[in-house]
Amino acid sequence: MYYAGIDVGSLSTETVIIDEQGIILSYDILSTGANSRIAGERSFRQALELAGISPEDLKFTVVTGYGRISLPFANKAVTEITCHGRGAYQLFPGTRTVLDIGGQDSKVISLADGGRIVDFAMNDKCAAGTGRFIEVMARALEIGLDEMGPLSMKSTQDISISSMCTVFAESEIISLVAEGRPTEDIVNGIHKAICKRVFAMLDRVGVVQEVTMTGGVAKNAGITEKVRQQVGGLNVPQEPQTVGALGAALIARDYA
Repeated sequence: MYYAGIDVGSLSTETVIIDEQGIILSYDILSTGANSRIAGERSFRQALELAGISPEDLKFTVVTGYGRISLPFANKAVTEITCHGRGAYQLFPGTRTVLDIGGQDSKVISLADGGRIVDFAMNDKCAAGTGRFIEVMARALEIGLDEMGPLSMKSTQDISISSMCTVFAESEIISLVAEGRPTEDIVNGIHKAICKRVFAMLDRVGVVQEVTMTGGVAKNAGITEKVRQQVGGLNVPQEPQTVGALGAALIARDYA
């Protein structure tokens, strides 16, 4: 028996295929682009191909994320909060707090024994503190997203980004560049601003160890190091972008 989980996010789409034992057979990550349905279908097909199975071999499929209503072939849609909690608990059974920073929103999820969700806080009103915010700032600095983490670790001077509005913050970044401020210090300031927003959510929900970070922003070493220092320890999955899809696949197995 095989099960699929698809996480259709605003920036990226992931699919995970697991077997009856919960072992990951394959996964796929691609940019969502303008059409979430096409992205979901394409990621689904590519993951099946990598696993060497066909759609008929699947017992159940669960879809989650921003575009979860766009895939009619899925058997069930489940919220990303539930899926990220389940996926994080599967990878790190000691997890009691999940910090997920995705493309469109960021969230803190509190888990009880067994991975049951007991509380959460979510920032979904603005791009501040999300992957989209980082993407806009990287574009303003004309650097790649993968450069931001290593650059920020080289910072020697503190810079504070006063505005968390994406539009105003971008203007602030452009002004700092015009002043000749070092790029690494500006990037570090961006990371500090993001973490300040995230730490406020952590405070609302409460931090209980172990803390696991999920979502694409967990690939940014500059941010994960700041979170680690704040919470006193942090689990980062080998492929943090797929945690939501993994949780969806595990939930698909439960329903089946």
